[in-house]
Amino acid sequence: MIEIFTDEYFMKKALQEAEMAFDKDEIPVGAIIVIDNKVIARSHNLTELLNDVTAHAEMQAITAAANFLGGKYLKDCTLFVTLEPCQMCAGALYWSQISKIVFGASDEHRGYEKMGTQLHPKTVVVRGVMANEASDLMKRFFAKKRR
Repeated sequence: MIEIFTDEYFMKKALQEAEMAFDKDEIPVGAIIVIDNKVIARSHNLTELLNDVTAHAEMQAITAAANFLGGKYLKDCTLFVTLEPCQMCAGALYWSQISKIVFGASDEHRGYEKMGTQLHPKTVVVRGVMANEASDLMKRFFAKKRR
């Protein structure tokens, strides 16, 4: 039997969210949260629209997923995000006790790993899923900004 609910399947959905951010002139980061192969939250960066530095895709997704589940903990949930979380988002993910994080492109300057931020010890991390696609979208965005 072929497994259709792969990390790539869900990362494509996160990339669709990142494209929406791109179209709104937001830094193109998209995120979804999944439980039992069901998407329960989807979001993208909204920092410009909301004039809020905390309105990162991950933060929006955490709030939506917690509301859906009716509780603050995201145990048994997986976050798919196109860019490695920053330390603010990693801190929120730590407190949410999310079970798994799958990210696309690494953020070598502001990512949680570079900053030395810790995730919850039980959180599993998968890096580099569709990293080229996520990275290309970021490069297109910043090239457009520099024109």
